[in-house]
Amino acid sequence: MASPLPMTLPPLSLYVHIPWCVQKCPYCDFNSHAQPEVIPEAQYIACLLDDLDADLIYVQGRALSSIFIGGGTPSLFSAEGIKKLLAGIQARIPFAESIEITLEANPGTFETERFAGFQKAGVNRLSIGVQSLQEEQLKKLGRIHDPQQAQVAAHHAASLPLHSFNLDLMHGLPQQTLATAMADLEGIIALNPPHISWYQLTIEPNTLFASKPPVLPDDDILWDIYEQGHLRLAAAGYQQYEVSAYGKPGHRGQHNLNYWRFGDYLGIGCGAHGKITLPENGKIIRTEKIKHPRGYLDLTRPYLLRQWDVATDDRVFEYFMNRLRLLEPIPKQEFSERTGLPVELAEQALNNAIRQELIQDGDSSWQTTARGRLYLNKVLSDLLTDD
Repeated sequence: MASPLPMTLPPLSLYVHIPWCVQKCPYCDFNSHAQPEVIPEAQYIACLLDDLDADLIYVQGRALSSIFIGGGTPSLFSAEGIKKLLAGIQARIPFAESIEITLEANPGTFETERFAGFQKAGVNRLSIGVQSLQEEQLKKLGRIHDPQQAQVAAHHAASLPLHSFNLDLMHGLPQQTLATAMADLEGIIALNPPHISWYQLTIEPNTLFASKPPVLPDDDILWDIYEQGHLRLAAAGYQQYEVSAYGKPGHRGQHNLNYWRFGDYLGIGCGAHGKITLPENGKIIRTEKIKHPRGYLDLTRPYLLRQWDVATDDRVFEYFMNRLRLLEPIPKQEFSERTGLPVELAEQALNNAIRQELIQDGDSSWQTTARGRLYLNKVLSDLLTDD
């Protein structure tokens, strides 16, 4: 069913998935695969651009505001390959003047040596998966770098003329204490990255950790880590703007902001997902591409695995499932523009959270309260069961 109100086209981003890793980490539930003896880089890039060609109908006159090259481990690709990929994308879709182009990278020596080449190829933001600065924890997490390599990678990224770079750090690691978690965080802060993604390890289904669960800290320790870590990041000049994202002024991740603001994004590559607004017929569609590299590289098969409409009944939950991750106010007008639904539907769905002071209801916006940020799952559960 089409939406009852007109929608406007939101900003457009592009996600590119490169599926290969040196080895699969035991906590990882992403669509990643152990690299073959020779990665078919040129063939895969050609397929990515063919995949993009099929999705050009969804651009609808927009420029790309951001590109995120994720995985897997995209830094296994050569700088020349990334340059060819980005040139191919730009030949098909114009880039916004302030476009953010992020590439995920591991801090191993092999990948770090390529950072300068990635920057010259057009990447202006690196996201480096450090996860811990403690040797023992890195081994438990199945990471193949050591703390020294992580530090070298951060220093190298800082020396390049990038717009920004991010360091990923996990907490709530196996048998982690408050002291060791804070030591990890202090080590990351000392590296002075413009952006830190600091998030709790969770045990996901269909992972090695799910079949052989490690001993994780109890809830009291997890709360102490979060509370003290948040205060320490704020004291170091990092502003929390999303559940697990902290940036110095001017360094918020634009690509993820577009996700959480219910913007549009094309998804190309193995298992990549897309979300597109079609204002002319009042639809929002989602796409998913073939997951396995063998199938994706098989030119006799389409890249598209499935495509479906986001039903109007699901849009309230999907919008807030994304939007509530951000700490900023949520404009009521944006809700209607992005979903095609009247504000009254959202107010009805949020009523319980507003009564419990988890959401503050303003004249033109909603805002998650400090208490509400701690109970986001409760807010979302209420939305999902709303009649």
